[in-house]
Amino acid sequence: MAFRALVVEKDSEGKTHGAVQTLDEAQLPEGDVTVAIEYSTVNYKDGLCLGPGGGLVRSYPHVPGIDFAGVVEASDDPRYAPGDKVVLTGWRVGEVHWGGYAEKARVKADWLVPLPEGLTTRAAMAVGTAGFTAMLAVMALEDHGLKPGAGEVLVTGAAGGVGSVATAILAHLGYEVAAVTGRPEQEGYLRGLGAARIVPRADLAETVKRPLEAETWAGCVDAVGGAMLARVLGQMTYGASVAAVGLAGGASLPATVIPFLLRGVNLLGIDSVMQPYDNRLRAWGRIARDLPMDKLEAMIEPATLEDLPGLGAAILKGEVRGRVVVDVRA
Repeated sequence: MAFRALVVEKDSEGKTHGAVQTLDEAQLPEGDVTVAIEYSTVNYKDGLCLGPGGGLVRSYPHVPGIDFAGVVEASDDPRYAPGDKVVLTGWRVGEVHWGGYAEKARVKADWLVPLPEGLTTRAAMAVGTAGFTAMLAVMALEDHGLKPGAGEVLVTGAAGGVGSVATAILAHLGYEVAAVTGRPEQEGYLRGLGAARIVPRADLAETVKRPLEAETWAGCVDAVGGAMLARVLGQMTYGASVAAVGLAGGASLPATVIPFLLRGVNLLGIDSVMQPYDNRLRAWGRIARDLPMDKLEAMIEPATLEDLPGLGAAILKGEVRGRVVVDVRA
């Protein structure tokens, strides 16, 4: 049966080009479960896979899309039956395995999770990898002792996908959120998500020679990395934790070990790609419970398959706010 997909191809000069094509179901890769996709989304990794590849894509032609939500069409695995609603994030789908920028996908059953009660497939893709990562970060901070009332919780890159969802979740749970952004025009958006304070990016972008500064933040979800993360580590309160989820500001960490040794600061690495199944269920359950749907709706920018090449370029430039929801059927 024919279906539409955004296919990226590489020409003889090594340049990539993406366009919507009609494919046959026989072209789908091997897998246990065939899903009729309803929605996907756009993450930073998707921007790489839509464009130069970033070393993530192994072979062309390729169908990107690291997230999708839809309805099971056929299954060789007893855990899923036709009609079941499912979500997929991670497992290198959309990178080495054809992904969600299509009306159909075929994947391993182990990569799927049931759509949680209370979430639609559209809402699940408003969450996507970015929101799933944000919830993993909040869970990690709480597992390491963070509680409402402990002080301000910093969210860097707050207007991006991870930052937007983290801000909304933390505010909903009763935390006082300080949102970092380099885009002053996003202040109204971030306050609408629940941010109590807006911190200009310039306030944290400059490195300092002092390994410790005044104890300021009770916790942090960091999507930036680089010099900003190094600076923030020196501003954490005693025993506080930073959940590191991204590297928009660079992969290096020009820091010292002093915050870890003198203040007992914890740096928690958050990986969403290879998360075990049980923790995925826990995170999606928390998302359904602790992410206010009205705040989620405020983050959504709708899109179609035809919009994806332009959106991929825009997200790599930091020009995408909140969460893009791609209706693959539109």
